[in-house]
Amino acid sequence: MRSTDKRIDAYIARSAEFARPILSHLRKVVHRACPEVQETIKWGFPHFEYHGILCSMAAFKQHCSFGFWKATQLSDPDGILSRIGKTSMGQFGRLTNLSDIPSEAILAKYIREAMRLNEGGTTLPVQRRSKRKKPLRIPPYFARAIRANPKASRVFKNFSPSMKREYVEWVTEAKTDATRQKRLTTAVVWIAQGKNRNWKYEK
Repeated sequence: MRSTDKRIDAYIARSAEFARPILSHLRKVVHRACPEVQETIKWGFPHFEYHGILCSMAAFKQHCSFGFWKATQLSDPDGILSRIGKTSMGQFGRLTNLSDIPSEAILAKYIREAMRLNEGGTTLPVQRRSKRKKPLRIPPYFARAIRANPKASRVFKNFSPSMKREYVEWVTEAKTDATRQKRLTTAVVWIAQGKNRNWKYEK
C-alpha cells in the first residue's frame, strides 16, 4: 500500500469494532484500483486524493459511509449510487458489514472512472445559491440559555450571522427534546469559549 497516512491508521483503530474491517477493506480497494492515490484527513475523516479529491470514507456509531467527490458526474452503470447532494460522501448507503459493500471489481470500476474525471479536470457543477436567506429566528429557549451565561451572551452578539445560524440550526434540528437540551448546553459552553460550531474540524 502506497502513500498511507498514519492519521488514517489511527482513525480506523479508534472506530467501532464493526467499522474497522469495513474501513480497512475500502482502503485496500482504493489503493489497488489507484496505486498513486494519496491519503489525507479532511473535515475529520479519511479522504483519498488523485489529481484532486477522489473519494472518502467515514465511520459513525452504527454505520460507515463511502462515496465519491464527483458522484454526480459518474455514469453509474450498475445503478448502485445514491446521489445525495453535489459532493455527498455516502452514495453507497449505510454500510454496517462487509456484505453491504459492492464487489471489489465493481467498486474498482467506479474508482477508475472517478480517476479519469479528475485526470480530465472535470469540475463539479456550480450550485446556484439563493440570494435571499430567511431571517434567522432564534427560539426563546435558545435566547434564554444564552442570556443566562453573560460571557456566552457577549460572544454570541459579536458572532457573524452565519456563525449564529450554525448554532441555532444545530440545536433546533435535534429530533428529541433530550438531544436538543444536550446540544443547547454544549452550545452555550462552546459559545462562551468563542468557538465556532464546527471548531473541532478546523485545523
